[in-house]
Amino acid sequence: MLRTEKKPRTFRRPLVLGARWPSRPAGRAEDGFALRNIARITGWGECYIRAAVAHDICARVAYRGDALAVAADAAVNGEVVKLGGDGGAIALDREGNIAMPFNTSGMYRAWIKPDGSRGTAVFRDP
Repeated sequence: MLRTEKKPRTFRRPLVLGARWPSRPAGRAEDGFALRNIARITGWGECYIRAAVAHDICARVAYRGDALAVAADAAVNGEVVKLGGDGGAIALDREGNIAMPFNTSGMYRAWIKPDGSRGTAVFRDP
């Protein structure tokens, strides 16, 4: 059985807009990139807050036209690393694309794709 160092019954921390979830509410269709993309972040909290990583991922896709995987990788393995942090992200877009970059030895993650295929992983693919 795989063990982690997480304490049982650990509760989630309060949200800081832009750090762990997109910072713009899904209100108006014409300006809301949150209507098209979403990112959930885990890792060294201060670095993700300072870099507003979830916002950065969604903005790179919406405004620069980056592919989801490119945007998520640039934020997690670029901006967060520059600040000395580690962790990862799970990012989704409206078309069902999934990006799960991380810069640690492993990250618990699971997915279901639009075609119904699904999977789970902890460590990097071989």
